Amino acid sequence: METLDGDELCFPQINTSCKKPLQHYAENIFIYILLSCISLLTVTLNLLVIISISHFRQLHTPTNIFLLSLAVSDFLVGLFLMTIEILQTGGCWFFGTFMCRFYGYASFIITSASVGNMVLISADRYVAICDPLRYPNKVTQRKVKICVCLCWACSVLYNGMILKEFLKNPDMYNFCYGECVILFEFITQAFDLFFTFLSPITVIIVLYMRVFVVAVSQARAMRSHIAAVSEQGSVSVSARKSERKAATAIGVVVIEFVISFCPYYLPAFAGQELLFSREFLTFSVWLFYFNSCLNPIIYAFFYPWFRKCIKQIVTLQILQLDSCDNIIL
Repeated sequence: METLDGDELCFPQINTSCKKPLQHYAENIFIYILLSCISLLTVTLNLLVIISISHFRQLHTPTNIFLLSLAVSDFLVGLFLMTIEILQTGGCWFFGTFMCRFYGYASFIITSASVGNMVLISADRYVAICDPLRYPNKVTQRKVKICVCLCWACSVLYNGMILKEFLKNPDMYNFCYGECVILFEFITQAFDLFFTFLSPITVIIVLYMRVFVVAVSQARAMRSHIAAVSEQGSVSVSARKSERKAATAIGVVVIEFVISFCPYYLPAFAGQELLFSREFLTFSVWLFYFNSCLNPIIYAFFYPWFRKCIKQIVTLQILQLDSCDNIIL
């Protein structure tokens, strides 16, 4: 077997080691700094969301429990998945077989859980906007917590099933030493594409189209009757506006999620040529991961309560006695 130049190998002492791609030192430093900043920002912002919703009792609403679950998945993306991706930016896998198995399984679980959270959030907003009178009875905290637990449990079981062969032998698709490659048979890939991407995205789009139509009709009705609204009615109008604002914010999150998620599954449509393009694969993975950084930024833009929470967390007001009962909304 021909031995590659030792300086170009991931593991110079091993002849079967993978060859490092051509790299430029200045570009690598810039990429490392940029990706590290994105990872740090993702972890920090989502940790603020987690602390805010967990700490302040006023935020313990069904919708916010869904947002908390989404923030947890986004936090894990920044803390674990982004960190591993940064460490293997040079094109080599240095963490061994066990970590390859664990990283592959964890990344699929977190990805599937994020999709599930988006579907649950869309369903929650659909009920809140389209059936507001029965919403408090239909969507309770107990039901929401059960749905979130089922979402994560199904993600663990489903990905354990489709990754069964990979988990048994993580090196089965590696062409050389220093790789961590996951490939699927065509049937498995088609099933995963339908179950993890096409079906959830279709449900999300249909629900939000319905929410948008109802929200527009409600806005027109309120404008036509605004002059006749009583003081009691004003409270109802304010509540409806709050619901529509929440739907708008989460709608933006969902749209941005769909845009960032599509390239991640494009190789499944385009075939093997793009599947083995390292540049495209890296771009699609980081575009999807960057979604986890944008979500809390959207919260800060749409939700005044999130900005209030950040202020109280940064100034350490949450350490005061009974701070969990502070007025946030």
